[in-house]
Amino acid sequence: MYQKLVFALFILFAGQNLGFAQTESDSSKQKSLHVSGYAEAYYIYDFTNPSDHNRPDFFYAYDRHNEINVNLAQIELAYEKDRVKGNLALMTGTYASSNLSHEPPIYRMISEASVSYKLSKKSETWVTAGVFPSHIGFESAIGADCWNMTRSLAAENSPYYLAGAKLYTSTKNKKWDFGLTVANGWQRIQRLSGNQLMGLGHQITYYPNEKWTINSSSYVGSEFPDSTRRMRYFHDFYTSAEVSKKLSLLLGFDIGVEQKSKGSSDYNMWYVPTILAKYEVNPKFSIGARLEHYSDENEVVISTNSGDGFAMLGYSLNLDFQLTEQLLFRLEGRSLHNERAIYTVGNGTTKNNVFVGTSLALRFD
Repeated sequence: MYQKLVFALFILFAGQNLGFAQTESDSSKQKSLHVSGYAEAYYIYDFTNPSDHNRPDFFYAYDRHNEINVNLAQIELAYEKDRVKGNLALMTGTYASSNLSHEPPIYRMISEASVSYKLSKKSETWVTAGVFPSHIGFESAIGADCWNMTRSLAAENSPYYLAGAKLYTSTKNKKWDFGLTVANGWQRIQRLSGNQLMGLGHQITYYPNEKWTINSSSYVGSEFPDSTRRMRYFHDFYTSAEVSKKLSLLLGFDIGVEQKSKGSSDYNMWYVPTILAKYEVNPKFSIGARLEHYSDENEVVISTNSGDGFAMLGYSLNLDFQLTEQLLFRLEGRSLHNERAIYTVGNGTTKNNVFVGTSLALRFD
């Protein structure tokens, strides 16, 4: 009830500010407060036909079967004036309820809440504190910004968001971005009880030209209390290229290791190669494809009912229709094949998970 009240008041406040901004004269200064919003409804049919409508546990976005629902609806206030920036975005939807289920209820509606300060007028160096999007990966929670309707398993099983502080800078020629992050944990707003070790991360992004992006990101921390601490080391790499005016490609590779026990020199490893392709037929219609493999034999990140490890090969195809500048309609088919039968179907299990889905996304600012 409390969350619904806060969300309603926030929308009311944002609406009043949006209306106020529209009434000001054109000769007035650029507004320091900006209001934007995003909403995405979806429907997915999973051919394993789960009776409880819950899709596999390693999906946090679009995770309901045979149910018309909202994956993410959020409204954001962004403030920027001189050397100060602030962002407050509140959200609801199945993504919010699933991906933040481990957080206290009061935090589950927070998509972003951060304050930033520019250290120098002459350089693009910012310090940010609060809750902010993760520096890891090539996808985000905003579906319309991603090449596919649903998220890759690399994105679903690494942090979408972090809470802490970060230092970020760009070179004057705009070819390099550098970032350092101190975080409360692996996608945690509230610290894990008994854990006093902060997480650390880096990001280096290189833009050789307008068509290429090369990125390296990392995270070091522990998801266990100090008494049983197991260090986790994770690295995310991706590069994307605009091969032609119509075709873009992306190659990603995530790898992580975690100690088997406190003080151990033995580690469990998982890795995730991903290939994405996007072909723009015309400004209103594009096609996306994905090929991915996820190997987590010791179930560090993805757990199964059998406990025998997770090894998956998947592919998908999606059709995107840009109905208007603000409205995006998508269709997707996706197939996942595991080495072991881990998906429940009827009274048995199967190695395959196949589903089709559609979404309708609206954004405004």
